[in-house]
Amino acid sequence: MKRRMRKVTALVLSVGMMLSMTITSGAVTIDEAQKKADELQSQKSAAEAEKDTLAAKLNSIIDQMNKTQEELSAKETEISTAEEELVQAKVDEDDQYNSMKKRIKFMYEGGNTQFLEILMSSSNISDLLNKAEYVSKLSSYDRDMLTAFQDTVKAVEEKEAKLQDEYEKLNTLQSSLVSQQTEAQTLISSKEAQIAEIQDQITDNANLLADLKAKAEEAKRLQEEQAAAAAAAAAAAKKNNSGSSSSNGSSSSRPASSGNVVSGSGYFTHPCPGMTYQSSYFGEVRSFDSRPHKGNDYAAPTGTPTYAAAAGTVITAGWSNSAGNWVVISHGNGLVTKYMHHSSICVSAGQRVAKGQQIGYVGSTGYSTGAHLHFQVELNGTPVNPNNYM
Repeated sequence: MKRRMRKVTALVLSVGMMLSMTITSGAVTIDEAQKKADELQSQKSAAEAEKDTLAAKLNSIIDQMNKTQEELSAKETEISTAEEELVQAKVDEDDQYNSMKKRIKFMYEGGNTQFLEILMSSSNISDLLNKAEYVSKLSSYDRDMLTAFQDTVKAVEEKEAKLQDEYEKLNTLQSSLVSQQTEAQTLISSKEAQIAEIQDQITDNANLLADLKAKAEEAKRLQEEQAAAAAAAAAAAKKNNSGSSSSNGSSSSRPASSGNVVSGSGYFTHPCPGMTYQSSYFGEVRSFDSRPHKGNDYAAPTGTPTYAAAAGTVITAGWSNSAGNWVVISHGNGLVTKYMHHSSICVSAGQRVAKGQQIGYVGSTGYSTGAHLHFQVELNGTPVNPNNYM
């Protein structure tokens, strides 16, 4: 008995250590995922700030481009006006030149006689002087006008050249702004792609973090159930060690069982005749599991008795993370039955049980979403339909 007590105590300590290690391991993993989430969020915020800065720079470039374009349009109008002025100045220069040539030809190319006739036709000396002054003024006027038109042409040409130079500078500035706009837009697109990639990582990490937390909670629940089962076994062993014994004279850590219950005329009796309803069937594909169900599920209130489907030897009676408190019975010739998710069990490994003998109580331990008995039948290691034997 003392040897058994030592085993139970060792089991309890082992469970406690496993619980502590798992929770610590899970906490580290969750902390790492949370740290990564914070880092990714910081990276996203920095990238968004850079994008906002680039967007402000792009808006400034676009505003400057619009202003430059307005100046270019105005300069084009000025150049167009200057071009028209230059054409008109050249026309006026040419007209003046041609008029002057005609007068010179009329006055001089006709010979001195014609010129003298104009002077001699004067009625008096005063008229003569007037006519001579007129001829002199006419020549001076032609020269002055021609010079004035030539000066105008030169001024307009200089004005047009200056406008063209200013236009070229504005055009160069506009080309530079277009390049800056393209560069800024490229950087913004790159930054948007970076933000999208970070967001994908944030989403993936958030999903991972949620999964880790769910698994940690599930592991904690399972370990608490296992620890409770071990503690109950230790308490029962201690009680038996102090004088309590089972009906066959050996110590027992299992709950008391009721008498045998046999129903039906098949090779197997129903393992949970007190069920409320059958919640799942052999071979059924459920929404939360793509694999065909390996047995039948019998929904029942917690504490409802469960029974051995047929006589056999208990191979396993204890804890499984997935099956919770479970019992496995070998009936010989490769036929095995499995009973899962008990709140507690009434048999122990190596015990011989009769058909209809109680083996435990319905619960929702292990991977379970509600109180029920999972009853599974295997033939040579392969799950078969329990209904074939009932």
